[in-house]
Amino acid sequence: MRKKHTLSRIVTLVAVIAIVSGCAQNDTKKNTQAEPQVSGVTNEIVYASAKDINDMNPHLYTGSMPAQGMVYESLVENTSEGIKPLLAESWDISKDGRTYTFHLRKGVKFHDGEPFNAEAVKQNLEAVQVNAEKHAWIKLSTKLKDVRVKDEYTVELVLSDAYYPALVELSMTRPYVFISPKDFIDGGTRDGVNGYHGTGPYKLTGHKVEENATFEANPEYWGGEPAIQRITAKVLPAGETTFLALQKGEINVVFTDDRGADSIDVEAMDQLAASGEYQVVRSEAMNTAMIVANSSNQSSPVHEKAVREALWMGIDRDTISKDIFNGTQTVADTLFSSNVNYANVDLKVRAYDPEAAKRLLDQADWTLAEGKTVRTKSGEPLAMKLYYDSNSSSQKTQAEFIQYAMKEIGIDLELKGEESSSIANRRATGEYDLLFNQTWGLAYDPQSTIAAFTSDSAYKHTTSGIAEAADLYKKIDQVMSSTDEETRTALYADILKMVHDEAVFIPLTNGRVTIVAPKRLQGITFKQTQYELPFEKMKFE
Repeated sequence: MRKKHTLSRIVTLVAVIAIVSGCAQNDTKKNTQAEPQVSGVTNEIVYASAKDINDMNPHLYTGSMPAQGMVYESLVENTSEGIKPLLAESWDISKDGRTYTFHLRKGVKFHDGEPFNAEAVKQNLEAVQVNAEKHAWIKLSTKLKDVRVKDEYTVELVLSDAYYPALVELSMTRPYVFISPKDFIDGGTRDGVNGYHGTGPYKLTGHKVEENATFEANPEYWGGEPAIQRITAKVLPAGETTFLALQKGEINVVFTDDRGADSIDVEAMDQLAASGEYQVVRSEAMNTAMIVANSSNQSSPVHEKAVREALWMGIDRDTISKDIFNGTQTVADTLFSSNVNYANVDLKVRAYDPEAAKRLLDQADWTLAEGKTVRTKSGEPLAMKLYYDSNSSSQKTQAEFIQYAMKEIGIDLELKGEESSSIANRRATGEYDLLFNQTWGLAYDPQSTIAAFTSDSAYKHTTSGIAEAADLYKKIDQVMSSTDEETRTALYADILKMVHDEAVFIPLTNGRVTIVAPKRLQGITFKQTQYELPFEKMKFE
């Protein structure tokens, strides 16, 4: 009972949050029980964004991904059924897996009227590769060696060696997307661009820094002009301010920002759904929220597998899912949910069992002396620091809940809230014991998250301290270059079992995108990413 009472106090301190998306409303009613009027423009969506769209250069990373996804397109699209055509109508892959030949869609134009063709593809891809060190997290950037124009609508990509995720990485929101060559500065994009003209369904037509950005439907879009004529991104603080703006009709769309930070209270979402005017649509699992353990930190107890396992077994994920996320995020028992490619692997379940966690620590000689609250070994306390994003109230709530749970088994957790950029820097430098993080998401997994196991800027510190690190890295190299599906499946199973057994990634919940929208809004679907919504497929009945 004591644990439940403590959780209740924690939850009342910080608003219960979930990843929420809402979409357009046009009726003139002014209260929360009906759809608000956002402007006089027919079929307009106005969504809240926690930050400005920033620099929309699609070959860099400061821009808003939801905004970039409306303006720019890639050669191929990642869907739940696999890779599908987009700006390329078809493609061929050589037997050795090193050459990809793309046959481009004809008649496509950039927003400034420039033709999209093989030469534009070559210029864009080479502009990305000039800045290859910036894109090292994408292994394709280290393997793409040449781009050859075969004819006006045929382009050939030559890799140094076979790399099976090439098509998946070419489908991402950035950096391998296309901007008009007329927007280049000094023949490239590394030092910026002088315009933002893509081939996508929407054009960027206005931008007031830290206020709003406007996107108009592209009437010449090759896929057909979108029914939603205007989309406006309005900069608003997450939480109460955003919900009040929704009530007042200043916005009609809310969804999570690029950092995965919370945007609106779950109770607010339920209030809108209960009105009868709205529909609630949820995606399948998109990513996994987790605690990352620094196995390479020899000076910290987190270096020990037994400590990491005890942490895992001491966390009540069911309570986190039900009481903190109100069921909008589901319990995660593994690093990836089973709907992720290659991730449907049989792994042992570490159920919530604080008594088993205590026994495990006892066996590892972390003992709890009479009258003490923190275990020790050789005079050293079982104490660690847990870092969380200070802009995410759900992470703070979880951190406080986990801190209390760890006290029950004799572990002292010191909580440290920092900006997301600081958390990312700690992950890269290894200056942490434990930190909140999430897998890269459905569009990028499992290949990108797993490739990051070997990256100095990502999870190298997380994985390098385990006993079989060298074998793990070898298998990762092998899986990325394998051209045989059966071999690749077996390698992924081995990799996932290794990190699961070592408990270096402690899963918490699986995140989903939830859309709260007027019932008359049709065509609501999801992309293979938590960062975008396919607005161009939506329409009002």
